Amino acid sequence: MFKSSTTAIPEALKVPRHIAIIMDGNGRWATKRLLPRVAGHVKGVEAVRGVVEHCVERGVEYLTLFAFSSENWRRPAEEVSLLMRLFVTALEREVAKMHANNIRLKVVGDLSRFDPKLQEMISAAERRTANNTRLTVSVCANYGGRWDIMQATGKMVAANPGMTEFTEEMLAPHLAMAYAPEPDLFIRTGGEERISNFLLWQLAYSELYFTKTFWPDFSKASLDEAIASFQQRERRFGQTGDQVAQKSNA
Repeated sequence: MFKSSTTAIPEALKVPRHIAIIMDGNGRWATKRLLPRVAGHVKGVEAVRGVVEHCVERGVEYLTLFAFSSENWRRPAEEVSLLMRLFVTALEREVAKMHANNIRLKVVGDLSRFDPKLQEMISAAERRTANNTRLTVSVCANYGGRWDIMQATGKMVAANPGMTEFTEEMLAPHLAMAYAPEPDLFIRTGGEERISNFLLWQLAYSELYFTKTFWPDFSKASLDEAIASFQQRERRFGQTGDQVAQKSNA
């Protein structure tokens, strides 16, 4: 179990151990090219493939992608339906490749609203890749940070009947991504500068990186730029700069 960055100081790293990304701008990428919005989502899948490959090359251990938020159900029904079909297609095409490359797949969120066929495909993909160790790719689908905290709180209370005082350590095992360390680097593409209910608990001490690049155009070079920005940050976790410098020189 990984410790929270508010209760322990993570190791200083040159390359982020865990990168979390809001893949924004698919629809605007397509509209700019006079294409239907779904064309942007299809192109976005290609960008995912390239980023996964480069995370392996750079030694990143965890990659978390915000694919479909709990608020995205508010989009037009036709677009939601197309996104669901695209999710099925991606699972059909990519899981075997991921398994062959020793990549583990996790799908995080309230999956109960999805079609039973899609739920079974997700379960099968997770079982197939469960023992892979090269990179863990987590896809957040029908996920929201507030949902995550609420569901974790409910499980924590149920596991500790009669208790009225709780700690972070008691809540942590029930969070949807308890299997992963907190993200070192958060990236949002598409020009918006907010976290949009994504990993609210886990992003407490993440370095935030925003780019105007639309997700379909986000390349390996784009990821390198984000990592280079991360490498220029001084991560203090409540300490002073002098304390950080003394540790790095020790």
